Formats: sequence, structure tokens, C-alpha cells
Amino acid sequence: MKQKLNKILPGGSIKSSILLFILLVLPFCTYNYISKGNNNFVKLAVIGGDNHKIPSYSFINQNKDTITNEDYDGNIYIVDFFFTTCPTICPTMTYNMRYVQNKLSKYPNIKFLSHSVNPDYDTPERLKEYIKSMRVDESNWNFVTGNKDSIYKIAQSYFASASVDELAPGGFLHSEQFMIVDKEGRVRSGYSNFICEECGGTSKKSKMACSDCGANQSYKGNPVGSYDGTRDHILKDLIKDVETLLAEYHKDAKVEKNVK
Repeated sequence: MKQKLNKILPGGSIKSSILLFILLVLPFCTYNYISKGNNNFVKLAVIGGDNHKIPSYSFINQNKDTITNEDYDGNIYIVDFFFTTCPTICPTMTYNMRYVQNKLSKYPNIKFLSHSVNPDYDTPERLKEYIKSMRVDESNWNFVTGNKDSIYKIAQSYFASASVDELAPGGFLHSEQFMIVDKEGRVRSGYSNFICEECGGTSKKSKMACSDCGANQSYKGNPVGSYDGTRDHILKDLIKDVETLLAEYHKDAKVEKNVK
């Protein structure tokens, strides 16, 4: 073998040794790189565990159509809670959700779902008026109303909150968060579940200065893994995390295809 290599590569043993090194080591390095890449593929956390899924629901949307979980099964969707007469954060949340919708419009099968926390007032007609005033694209976005207890209960499944509160602006208290739900009905998040104790800003790292107020290492556990719908930089994280989830499904589909 060595004699043949010496004939092919003038200069003798040094070049033959280099060639042997490449032949022996390169396949191992390639395999290691591929394996490491597969093992380190980023996946969003499943909030509440694999067994926690959004239960069945049935509400009425702005077009007086019945909307159930079956309308969202097999789709990634983003959820929030609001009410049309909200004097504070709701218009901002809807505007920001519209921004997210626009940024993700190139991806098919992504949907949006907004629940009214004041369903007694927010009839389908009033939801329709609100949608028009906010210039919302309804093609993949339902605004729903229905039984108040059912809406408040489903909020808990999303790790959100919704309740009547006479002291709150507008008389209702609800989360300002957006939640990502995967095709299996599970809440997903790219956050490592940390929230700043000083200002409420969120971060994907537990030991760093808050990007909002600069507080150092002031993060505590945030079990909801949600996204503040009133903060611009959080919206960008949400969009990236939806794309990460899409990539996760794409990768799983390729693996399943290769197995077959």
C-alpha cells in the first residue's frame, strides 16, 4: 500500500501519511458532525409536559360560525385573550398580533385565535366591528365569544388568566400574553421559563442582564412560557420560535420519510 502511494504521490511518506490520515479520520469526523447536529437540533419546550393538551372547546366567531378545536387540530396557532371595550392593552395586543400574522403569512396552516373575556357584551356583531376598526385579516384568524365560564376555564389550559375584576380598567383582568400551540394541541415555548423580577421582561437565559431594565441575574421561574404581546422585541422572539417549530415538524417528517 505504501509503495503504491509513493508512486502516486511523489515525495514519499509525508504525503502518503497525510492521505492515510484523511482516509481514516474524515469519515469519523463527518459522522460525528452529523450526529452532533441531529442531537443538538433546537426544539421548543412543551409547557406542562407532553400529556398537557388543550381540551375540546366550542365557541362562536365574528361570522356566527361555530369554532371548535377540530378547526385548529393539525395546525400551529397563536392564542390570546382580550375584550373589545378594553381601554388599555387590548388594541396594542391586536395590532401586534396582526404584525405577527403578517410576518408569518408566507407559511401555510398557521392560524390565530382571540378569545373575548367579556362574551356577554362581545357579540359576533361587536367582534366584527372591532375587527374592521383594527383592519384585521380574517382569513386565518377567529375572534370568539361564548360561555364566560368556558372561556375562563380554557384560559387556564393555555396557562393564561381571565376574570371579572371591577378594579381593573374596563372591569376585566386578563393576560397580555400570546401563546403558541402546536399541531398536537400542546403549548410550546422557546423561552427557558425566566422572567425579570424587576420589570417583568423575559429572557431565554437565566443568568444575564435584563434587556429591558439591565437588572443582573434577576430571573425567576415562569411556568407559563408565554410571550408578552405588548413588547416589540418579544414579538420577534415569538416569530422566530414559530419558525423553529415549523423546522422541527419538517425535520421529523424527513426522518419519518427516510425510515420508510
